[in-house]
Amino acid sequence: MRIIIDMNLSPLWVPYLQKYGFKVSHWSTIGKPNAPDTVIFQWAKENQAIIFTNDLDFGAILAASQANSPSVFQVRTQDLLPVSIGQIVMESLQRFSSELKSGALITLDLKRTKVRILPL
Repeated sequence: MRIIIDMNLSPLWVPYLQKYGFKVSHWSTIGKPNAPDTVIFQWAKENQAIIFTNDLDFGAILAASQANSPSVFQVRTQDLLPVSIGQIVMESLQRFSSELKSGALITLDLKRTKVRILPL
């Protein structure tokens, strides 16, 4: 599974997820740090990557475009570092891997996970 980490999350996610076998890049190593979300969205779609973000805008882009890809994995917590939430993120990525591969918007907080199949 290929994952692109959005600018609003730490680059520390790259080595953390790589050790579990994910192919991961941080957007800062691919494109301009101030690129609009639509550019990241298009890149992820063209490269069959899942967007890992804390930004709600990607869900809005999916809803407005009725796109069936790329999948978006949103984390909705205060502490966004892998040392704090890495285990639950990794477990959720593995648990919902088939949905993410098929096209989904997954929203994770510490109490629950919401899965919406694309298109929205």
